[in-house]
Amino acid sequence: MKNVSAAFKAALDDVSASSAGGAPFLFAYGATFLITFILSYFLPRDTTALVVMFQGVVALPVAFWLERRMGSKHMDPENPLNELSGLIAMSQGLALPALIVVYSVNPGAIPVVMAGLGGVHFLPYAWLQRSNAYRILGFVLSVGAFLLQLLLGGGAFAYILVFVSMCYWIAAFLVRRDAQNLLQA
Repeated sequence: MKNVSAAFKAALDDVSASSAGGAPFLFAYGATFLITFILSYFLPRDTTALVVMFQGVVALPVAFWLERRMGSKHMDPENPLNELSGLIAMSQGLALPALIVVYSVNPGAIPVVMAGLGGVHFLPYAWLQRSNAYRILGFVLSVGAFLLQLLLGGGAFAYILVFVSMCYWIAAFLVRRDAQNLLQA
């Protein structure tokens, strides 16, 4: 059993080392949410809501580029967690039909819904990356965006975008630190 445990820890370490704890994705998406926040002052709300929904088209390639720069190695193709990490990463994309429904009913609700989806998306990473920062990020994103929506109503749109961006960037530094600590242990 000790060998299985050591092999499992090695697989988890490989995930953390190759992805820098997921920090590149948080940095990239934090940047696109900030850019969308700025755009929200120049574009109509309906247009900005579409940008929010599809900002990942820009963020994802940037995140992969950053991951190659920040990760200490490529993930071993034989890592048994390869498929699981891919499934967790892509799971959020399955919410697109729900986002389209939200957009058709109330485009102004897209940021709060995206924050909630992000919160749900990050919880499995607390286990996969062995970082409590993901648990905190998931909770803060979901509850914080919801509270902003309750307090500010229709005026919450832009504030939620900048809130998400800041949460992502703070979490990026924390998960990167956690990944480095895991690999040094």
